[in-house]
Amino acid sequence: MDASLTLIVIMAVLFACGVYAMMERSLTRVLIGFLLLGNATNLLLLIVMGMPGKAPFYDEEGAVSDPLPQALTLTAIVITFAVSAFLLALIYRSWQLGQADTVEDDEEDIALRERTDAEDELFDDESTSDEEDAPTDFVGVVTSPITVLHMRDHPAIHDDAPVDVADGYSASDDDGEDRT
Repeated sequence: MDASLTLIVIMAVLFACGVYAMMERSLTRVLIGFLLLGNATNLLLLIVMGMPGKAPFYDEEGAVSDPLPQALTLTAIVITFAVSAFLLALIYRSWQLGQADTVEDDEEDIALRERTDAEDELFDDESTSDEEDAPTDFVGVVTSPITVLHMRDHPAIHDDAPVDVADGYSASDDDGEDRT
């Protein structure tokens, strides 16, 4: 596959500019960054597609083009359009409510920013040694969060379906009825 170096550089620049624009607090810049990322994704799929060939029809001979990148490009276009419309609605509503499209800090953000490193270390030291010895795998443990019961283990359900005797289960249950 021979990809043009120019297309690869343009794609990388679009990705970099899109990520940089999305890190701003202005919703308009976030929208522009998202549009740049969407176009960079479409360009990436165009690069991945490779050399164009004939349409993949039945009994077509020769080099046929792969239809998957084309389908993914159409899907990426639709997703970009939908999210862009949603972001435009958010920007419009933000402008109606506050005459600005910037995202402001709330009380939790300010409190989190003002927290010192000593408080962070205090939160980290609160873990006990019991938590370190706790098992991470619940398989075979009595205190497992999920218990799997078979229908024959449940006392309220009486099933008349035949049961295989080969799995170690007897053919009669507690009340003496034969279920085979």
